[in-house]
Amino acid sequence: MTMRKLLLGLLLLPALELAGPVAAQQAPGVTATEIKIGQTMPYSGPVTAFGTLGKGEIAYFNMINDQGGVNGRRIRLISLDDGYAPPKTVEQTRKLVEQEEVALIFSTIGTATNTAIAKYLNDRKIPQLFLGSGANKWGDYKEHPWTMSGVQATFRSEARIYTKYILEKNPNARIAILYQNDDFGRDYMNGVRDVLGDRYAAVVKEATYEFTEPTIDSQIVTLQGSGADALIMAATPKFAAQAIRRVHDIGWKPMFFLSNVAVWVSTVMEPAGVEKGIGIISSAYVKDPTDPGWNDDPAMKEWRAFMQKYLKDGDVRDQNYVNSYNYAMTLVQVLKQCGNDLSRENIMKQAANIRDLELPMLLPGIKVNTSPTDYFPIEQMQLMRWSGKQWVRFGELLNSPR
Repeated sequence: MTMRKLLLGLLLLPALELAGPVAAQQAPGVTATEIKIGQTMPYSGPVTAFGTLGKGEIAYFNMINDQGGVNGRRIRLISLDDGYAPPKTVEQTRKLVEQEEVALIFSTIGTATNTAIAKYLNDRKIPQLFLGSGANKWGDYKEHPWTMSGVQATFRSEARIYTKYILEKNPNARIAILYQNDDFGRDYMNGVRDVLGDRYAAVVKEATYEFTEPTIDSQIVTLQGSGADALIMAATPKFAAQAIRRVHDIGWKPMFFLSNVAVWVSTVMEPAGVEKGIGIISSAYVKDPTDPGWNDDPAMKEWRAFMQKYLKDGDVRDQNYVNSYNYAMTLVQVLKQCGNDLSRENIMKQAANIRDLELPMLLPGIKVNTSPTDYFPIEQMQLMRWSGKQWVRFGELLNSPR
């Protein structure tokens, strides 16, 4: 070997050594400058109010990219409309995976929609992270090892807390529950059953609705006729607003509980009539931008600055923007923990290894924690009551045992 060839070999050796790990770390949706992720959102259809989650998440990643991205890579979120229709969710998700080759699916909205794609994604070992659904089943790490629950308390835990509160106030209460006829709604029914056990049939009157129905007026009248003195309404925003109006207009005065996915002032309380919802109880795990108690909170000021810069036309009263902020921040934490190993396996591993993550827009005391055997990022919530002007929190943080 000539001296020239020897020197050339020595010069090339470090480059080859560097190229090896980089090549090994290449993964679907990942380049040296970009991490591509996907989701579907109901930008059309019956629950368009939830489309703000996707808009908020895109805006948050835009902010992160302006700050240099994550470990030098920009995040590109491809957010497609599925109209809240599971067949469309399947079609769009396949497009994201097979054509766009995204690294992961993030924050897809809906219980039925996520159910439609969970097996497809799990069979292919594609992370399905932080679902826009509080369904209890997404915490089943054995059944869905590549699927992780959302950055929110579960519907089932929420219903347990409401039922316990009802019984504390009135041990002999008769409970009506109106819920969407799918896994989303049935989780609330199951949470009530968890608390009541064998008493359920004697205590509870059920009614359901399909999300394609125009109104739920008849179900409300039927439940009133049952003699129930407590009502748990497990509904999306459109039907929640209808229920508030109808309950008020027929003069029914139950102890009224509203699912926390339908408490937004601009899309529920105002359309229903703010005075018609006075006294309704729900639950919270995030800071409410309409609560003046947070006006001087540094985190709230930072969030408002984010909204002003990246979502100038966004309604700051819409807590979906707060949720999108929390969801996106949690995913950024996972990607940071991944370092340069952005394989799907490591992304899922890091998603299941979050320790005491404090998101500034969560209520004080609530932290995000996950582990290989705990796919529920958030476990706690606090009750709140509608005053006619805003939601007012009361009591301590509550944790519903599973």
